[in-house]
Amino acid sequence: MWLFCGLGNPGKEYELTRHNFGFLAVEYFAKNKGVSFRVDPSIEAEVGNYRERAILLKPLTFMNLSGRAVKKALKKFSLQTEQLLVIYDDLDLPLGKIKLLPKGGSGGHRGVQSIIDYLGTTHFPRLRLGIGRPKDKNVDIKEYVLSPFSKTELVIVEKVLEIVNTIFDELIYTDLLRIMNKVNSMDQINI
Repeated sequence: MWLFCGLGNPGKEYELTRHNFGFLAVEYFAKNKGVSFRVDPSIEAEVGNYRERAILLKPLTFMNLSGRAVKKALKKFSLQTEQLLVIYDDLDLPLGKIKLLPKGGSGGHRGVQSIIDYLGTTHFPRLRLGIGRPKDKNVDIKEYVLSPFSKTELVIVEKVLEIVNTIFDELIYTDLLRIMNKVNSMDQINI
């Protein structure tokens, strides 16, 4: 059993923003598998269940408190941190680049840092989805991550989501390290 936790912010105004790439990934998988989400107030998240193989999680705590919902979900579903896959946007990777790692630091991502703080460990798998940095160095990073993808970027985002969907499928039935080598050797997706 996996807990696929997409990071993002709840609310219409954040739906297609860069910071909601993790939400987009689990939503895309859910849509393709016919899984619906329901709000579970006890863990402060939207939850979907895929064939007793994966629980899809979208914390409703807002990004910087994601760890609170993740910790509650792991406890409720009796899962270990090794069964948690956190999916999130990453400024340090260009748009179209995907990295799958078994553990690591937050890289300055506050949602990931919140999970590390609440769980007391960096030992959980994560899927980093590149969003790149703003081309204009004067653009505020907070504004950038909370801004929507452009129409051109959305073409790449759609391709990334298709690949992530396949990654989720393969993770359910195979070993993390086997799929990790495949994912990390993939070229950056371009238009």
